[in-house]
Amino acid sequence: MNTSNAGAKSAPRKLPTHWLGVAPFFLFALLFLILPTFKIVLGAFQTPEGGFTFDNIAALFTPSILAAYWISIKISMASALLGCLIGFGMAAAVTVGGLPRGIRDPLLTFSGVASNFAGVPLAFAFLATLGPAGMITLYLKTELGINLRALGFNLLSFWGLTVTYLFFQIPLMVLIITPALEGLKKEWREAASILGATTGQYWRMVAFPILLPSLLGTFALLFANAFGAVATAIALTGSSLSIVPILLFAQIRGDVLGNPHLGYAIAFGMIVITATANTLYIWLRARSERWLK
Repeated sequence: MNTSNAGAKSAPRKLPTHWLGVAPFFLFALLFLILPTFKIVLGAFQTPEGGFTFDNIAALFTPSILAAYWISIKISMASALLGCLIGFGMAAAVTVGGLPRGIRDPLLTFSGVASNFAGVPLAFAFLATLGPAGMITLYLKTELGINLRALGFNLLSFWGLTVTYLFFQIPLMVLIITPALEGLKKEWREAASILGATTGQYWRMVAFPILLPSLLGTFALLFANAFGAVATAIALTGSSLSIVPILLFAQIRGDVLGNPHLGYAIAFGMIVITATANTLYIWLRARSERWLK
């Protein structure tokens, strides 16, 4: 009898304890991301009686819903573009610019907090500051004679919501693009200088092409981040601005005019758009990391 085989068979099998650390993450992802997403996708193709239908998806192409999607897309693109431009300038100033290095850590710390500051607190902060009776609005009107409403600025509008979104869009851009800027090797700039390139030529012909995938990917991420923002838009504008999150809230809140399955279809359309933007971000980020390694 082979004693070694007998010993191997009788040895107790060990549980894969190395998976216990990530088990809570997978549990939360299953309960609050995967299962709700599956329910939304399934409900988008169901009738109230539970049958299969394409009517909910077809209803997305009605003029009112298409207009809401278009306004949401424009707000998301505007806030993403401005967030990229301003955030890139801030990140470049503290990484490759002439600002003191001591500013970098406070800026990144603030960006980490501000990029997650949204919802009702953010809406209240902007209403108290730039709202019709906000602190800055009243100060400009009484002390400087500048009437923001007369100039066409209204916080409860397209540009008002876009400016509010910039509070978390700009810090998110700073957090994402800073590592890419720090990944630019000094040897590339030195080689460009040796070959007679100016600073502008270096950025146009060397740095910018290398950073382009990161910039495009971050733009896609910021677009998805703004497009999926719900609490801030509802708390700030209520029903005064017809965007997709507010339209979705009106359909699923349970009043007599709501249609939960149409709400599922609207949410399904949001999932498709944000998933496309996030997939584009992941692909472009992978391309940029190959250059910066």
